[in-house]
Amino acid sequence: MSFQEPHRDCDRCPRLRNFLLEKRKELPSYHNAPVPSFGDPKAKLLIVGLAPGMHGANQTGRPFTGDWAGDLLYAALEEYGFTNGTYGGTADDGLTLDGALITNAVRCVPPQNKPVGAECAACRPFLTDQIESLNTVKAILCLGKISHDNTVRAMGLKLSAYPFGHHKIHELQDSKRLYSSYHCSRYNTNTKRLTEEMFYKVFADVRKYIDS
Repeated sequence: MSFQEPHRDCDRCPRLRNFLLEKRKELPSYHNAPVPSFGDPKAKLLIVGLAPGMHGANQTGRPFTGDWAGDLLYAALEEYGFTNGTYGGTADDGLTLDGALITNAVRCVPPQNKPVGAECAACRPFLTDQIESLNTVKAILCLGKISHDNTVRAMGLKLSAYPFGHHKIHELQDSKRLYSSYHCSRYNTNTKRLTEEMFYKVFADVRKYIDS
């Protein structure tokens, strides 16, 4: 892939760096490093999450892999033809993505799964480089408001002109579209803020647009 990923010992965010060093001692079998993007380098769909989950991507080293959010996301990707193989919840399950790429606005797991603004800003250049490098992308799907806001900022756009909302669609330059969804977290699905049907409808629209 032509865009830059943070190296294993990235120290742009001191708090996150120290947190990962602690986790390398406590959980030596975990990835405990910036989680690289996963998927098709010629993707038409770029999916942007917030940050790796402690016992999901931070454990497996692959975005949205190993936790509930990943179960729902990869099921949607399979339903709408973006996968090859079967999702097994591990980085070595053999799954590949077809026409989609998954990344996170913040590449390292934060304490309590909550990055602070300075950490979002420090990691943003990686997302900017990624968006600018992926010239095949037609749709960007942001999962959650923080992801959405960071993606808008990464593109140098004003938040007031591109507000977040579930299943909200914004037209971008070069016939690209920005889609947003509530995050596919267990909390959101347990509280019914986001249902599988709601989530799948976003993917149905994305698929239709990409194929148009």
